[in-house]
Amino acid sequence: MNEQMLAGMREAIARLQHDGPVAATGKIQQTLRDLMAAGAWAGNPTTRRDGAPADLIERAGDTVADWLAKAGRLAPPQGPVAAPRTGAHAAPAAPGQFLTGSFTNEAGTRAYKLYIPTVYADQALPLVVMLHGCGQDPDDFAAGTRLNAIAEEQPCLVLYPAASGSGCWNWFNAGDQQRDQGEPSIIAGMTREVMATYRVDPARIYCAGMSAGGAMAAIMGVTYPDLFAAIGVHSGLPYAAATDLVSGMAAMRGGGAAPASADLHGLPIIVFHGDRDSTVHPRNSEHIMTQSIATGRAAQVNTGQAGAGHAYTQRVHEGADGTVMAEHWLVHGAGHAWSGGSDRGRFTDDRGPDASREMMRFFAAQSRLAAAQRA
Repeated sequence: MNEQMLAGMREAIARLQHDGPVAATGKIQQTLRDLMAAGAWAGNPTTRRDGAPADLIERAGDTVADWLAKAGRLAPPQGPVAAPRTGAHAAPAAPGQFLTGSFTNEAGTRAYKLYIPTVYADQALPLVVMLHGCGQDPDDFAAGTRLNAIAEEQPCLVLYPAASGSGCWNWFNAGDQQRDQGEPSIIAGMTREVMATYRVDPARIYCAGMSAGGAMAAIMGVTYPDLFAAIGVHSGLPYAAATDLVSGMAAMRGGGAAPASADLHGLPIIVFHGDRDSTVHPRNSEHIMTQSIATGRAAQVNTGQAGAGHAYTQRVHEGADGTVMAEHWLVHGAGHAWSGGSDRGRFTDDRGPDASREMMRFFAAQSRLAAAQRA
């Protein structure tokens, strides 16, 4: 890819963040037209009969809008404050409170939904932060994962931050991969605000996400290990897998090795991925595990099947003291969807295994207090 194309993609990223996907797509289309008019660029050996680069012609459909669609963004953009939804994708009625709020700091404003279970009576409860994927919102994610219902069975607060007006977390931006900057600072600040408003057990705060939200959950684990006791990543990407939109698309396709700059070692993590995922290559789940496992200790391998649903392979990694520190679930035959989720939400596969319950089981065994004692 030549410098003109790279410059065009960088400007498209800026327009995506400030003006939305339509403006970003327009910029990429203009860059493509300019390159086609100029003919093949240096270093591209293949051209079509009309003189336009063949590789560029093949990629002409990969505009920002197309990329967002491939990442699961199949619904029209929603504003930063998503109204409660009704119908097929509404979060099912639950006996607790499902509150709407927003948080603002120097990096921006994000809306959120917060589920408070019926048993809450000012006692300290765990907090689970759930980061939705592209094309989802907090209501849809709550419906698909069924975390509100599970929070009634296993009492905890559940926080669902909403992504920006573009509908996606900016996991691929270098500026959104740093502590006290960008979206990580917003998510951490929102978490702390909930802690200040409600009684939350500070040793039992967890973060999980799907797709772009899964990539952002990995970022939160690296940047705020003092806040989160464990993280869960479903169909996501490793920390610092990209630094801009171009490298983000390459990472989603499975290109490259696991970035070596990350440090998830010592932070418990559970990872789910479908081996038929054509949106985020399942190789990314292996990269996450590479970033997470500190030693070369052999994993315990378990295989099974979720009833009449999907078969799976589970790899369990233990620390030196025998404590389970990481689990990697590869769901055979599953695509880019929350495993075992409800069809009331987008991007779910009800054929299991149940990622929500497995993550909650894993989280229940983890706390920052226990981690401090192991250290």
